[in-house]
Amino acid sequence: MESAVSDEKPELLRRCGSCARFVRVIERVDDNGEVKRTGECLLGVWPSPLYETSTCNQWVQRGTFTAKKAAATRNAVARTRHGPGPAIEPQREIRLPEELLDMDADEFRDVLRQVLREELGVKPVPLGGRWVGGEMIMKPGKEGTAEKSVPIETFFHKIVMLRDRLRVLEQRINANPKLEDDEKVQLQQYITQCYGSLTTFNVLFAERSDGFTGQKGDRED
Repeated sequence: MESAVSDEKPELLRRCGSCARFVRVIERVDDNGEVKRTGECLLGVWPSPLYETSTCNQWVQRGTFTAKKAAATRNAVARTRHGPGPAIEPQREIRLPEELLDMDADEFRDVLRQVLREELGVKPVPLGGRWVGGEMIMKPGKEGTAEKSVPIETFFHKIVMLRDRLRVLEQRINANPKLEDDEKVQLQQYITQCYGSLTTFNVLFAERSDGFTGQKGDRED
């Protein structure tokens, strides 16, 4: 394991700079021209900014991750809360791709969004062809004030995000074991009313089936 430490900085052996939990790394050049790397600890052992030369007893070699300890901790907490449970099965060692460990926050969010879209069955929604490249102009009624224009693609993206989040909320309500059937029906009615209020924007969708459907299946195209 020790021979696998960063070839660039072998002195970072067992330091944060070679730890798998050292993320969102930022490089800065100080007044002496020396590169200083700071980041964040996934475990929150040290507050941000965390320097690559820092140390703690939770160090894990970058490029590898052993799930055994984390799983054992979670099961220990579960036993404390809910009493004795079944025996913990041995956990196999998980090796994470190096590119995943080196992701910054924005890259990780993009990957997470893609995974969520795939898991929830959310597919890309096309904008109607006549609206591509267009603008939505908001003209104020007060004389002498400037109008506001927004690319229709940007506005459409927000509409689709709102639609998808309503669908996720609907799924969570249906799957919630703590809600009674009449409570689920009442919440579903509120969501349906939201869909109905948003049918105005169905004109933007290229496919009618992608738009909003309110009460009684009414659509506004």
